[in-house]
Amino acid sequence: MTSPLPSISGLADLAGRYDAVLSDVWGVVHNGVEAFPTAVDALSQFRAAGGKVVFITNAPRPSGPIIEMLDRLGVHRAAYDAIVSSGDATRTMIGKYRGRAIHHVGPPTEDDALYDGLDVRRTGADEAEVVVVTDLDTDEDTPEMYRERARVWLSRRLPMICANPDRVVEHGDKIIYCGGALGDLYAAMGGMVLMAGKPYQPIYEEAFRLAELAAGRPLDKSRVLAIGDSVRTDATGAAKFGVDLLFVTGSIHAAELDAFGKPDPQAIADLVAPSRAHMAGFLPRLSW
Repeated sequence: MTSPLPSISGLADLAGRYDAVLSDVWGVVHNGVEAFPTAVDALSQFRAAGGKVVFITNAPRPSGPIIEMLDRLGVHRAAYDAIVSSGDATRTMIGKYRGRAIHHVGPPTEDDALYDGLDVRRTGADEAEVVVVTDLDTDEDTPEMYRERARVWLSRRLPMICANPDRVVEHGDKIIYCGGALGDLYAAMGGMVLMAGKPYQPIYEEAFRLAELAAGRPLDKSRVLAIGDSVRTDATGAAKFGVDLLFVTGSIHAAELDAFGKPDPQAIADLVAPSRAHMAGFLPRLSW
């Protein structure tokens, strides 16, 4: 990216150029505590004008429970046509261990739906054949706190399935670590890590399939817009899949970009540049 892009006032500035949106969820549509009303309105208006919206999220749960969470947070269903999650992709990976022992890392009960019907046994690391990471055990944890546990996994040469490739996420007014940060630690120690969601292609291919299904016709990628707040996952994923990116600056990168003050377009361009994403524009929060 050789020149900075101007900030746009809202999705309406771009909507006529696109038939479908593949939108990130956490950090774009809600912050884990409440929905962003302007984002919900923007996507609803895009759909009302004939566009299609597929949510594409690194949440480490199947899409069913995520839809229930969106309902609770106030993300009404008029805002989207379909959803695909990292949890959906992870279940396919865990299915290879049917009838065998896995070691779960993450909130003890919150991610139970991930294993429904897969016939796996959750055990300690000393018995397991694979480590499945959904997130860190608590929001206060840091990856470094898991180094000793990771040494045990490494000594047994356990592969890790990381259900949430995100490193960090906005949660209310805090930034907390996610499963991807633990995956990075394990990989740096020499462990084998398998990632399920963004920026990897299978989740984008499924999102694109759902967008075409909602549209009832084939779609041209040049008329598909990805929306996201993460360079590592959203920008990189959009670039690899070959679709444009609308970058939301006011989430995990808000402080470094002065997203709600006087953001420097060149600084934003420089931040996103390593991903090779083609930016259609940027704004602090998604709005119409």
